[in-house]
Amino acid sequence: MPAKSKAQQKAAGAALSAKRGETKVSELQGASKDMYDSMSESELEEMASTERKGKPEHKSD
Repeated sequence: MPAKSKAQQKAAGAALSAKRGETKVSELQGASKDMYDSMSESELEEMASTERKGKPEHKSD
């Protein structure tokens, strides 16, 4: 599933970094912490690798 906003992509990148052991899980906050707990490494990788061009900074509902 591709990211719908730049903020969502950044959160996925932070969670992916923690999954890979590159950053500490304790440093995660908010959405990235939720993503770390609920998504697999491959799901996070797919979301974090989404093209940023044309994405809004934040998703509007």
